Amino acid sequence: MKWDSYLNGYKAFLQLEKSLSGNTIEAYLHDVKSLIQFLEHSGENLQPSQVTVRHLQALLKWVTELNMTPRTQSRLVSGLKSFYKFLVLENIIQVDPTELLDAPRIGRKLPVVLTNREIDTMIGVIDLSKPEGERNKAILEILYGCGLRVTELIELKISSLYFPEGFVRIIGKGNKERLVPIGKSAQKQITIYKDSVRPLLPVKHVDEDTLFLNRRGSKLTRAMIFTIVRDLAGKAGIRKTISPHTFRHSFATHLVEGGADLRAVQEMLGHESITTTEIYTHLDREYLRSTISQFHPRK
Repeated sequence: MKWDSYLNGYKAFLQLEKSLSGNTIEAYLHDVKSLIQFLEHSGENLQPSQVTVRHLQALLKWVTELNMTPRTQSRLVSGLKSFYKFLVLENIIQVDPTELLDAPRIGRKLPVVLTNREIDTMIGVIDLSKPEGERNKAILEILYGCGLRVTELIELKISSLYFPEGFVRIIGKGNKERLVPIGKSAQKQITIYKDSVRPLLPVKHVDEDTLFLNRRGSKLTRAMIFTIVRDLAGKAGIRKTISPHTFRHSFATHLVEGGADLRAVQEMLGHESITTTEIYTHLDREYLRSTISQFHPRK
């Protein structure tokens, strides 16, 4: 099967017209490659225009037998719909087989959230006697203080820090720019790292404006941020399954619990739709329910 030209065109479409991040593009391409893998496994030598809804339904049955979760299946269907929408737009096909394809029903999964005490504990176990300690403390402070995505964190520029005004400029999904307020605690720790630790690193020319660097003076990777967070969670004795994104969830949840306007939270998180932000109202209700269960005499 010669799908390479279609994949290359689709990748360019996602990059240029949709302005998606590299990670999101790879996820969409992976969805299409899953279809290609299934067709090869089934002995079907088909082009995209020859794929029918019957083939796609067989694909979903196949991935179910491979123990793919309903949530991942739904993600797969979304990716395939995007690919075939591109083929229709480019007049490569006339009929979109995904129009009749239903994604599996999934419940809304509430994200894991850290308490203030747990966040303080994680920050408290950081070894500040090591140069990377000040950096890691700054990373946790801004993850929680500004609700950043991992990619937004590692791409954060020194020139995007507007501390006198109390803001940082973030380039989010689709290269959309937003200004996010930053508190005094995060400002203080970032300043310590930026002024006292970072100047001692052999900064690579390409990363001169990048805020957070590794010991070799290069931009941090996504994997490194995950490693830092999980290592600190283990040292802090936190048994929840957490990731850097947990700080983003905690940032939003604590704002909603404190009475913040949902539209303001949406703006700070960079959500395109308010419905994405509304999950934090569900978290707030869960918090209230657990509070009653714990403290009400007639629980």
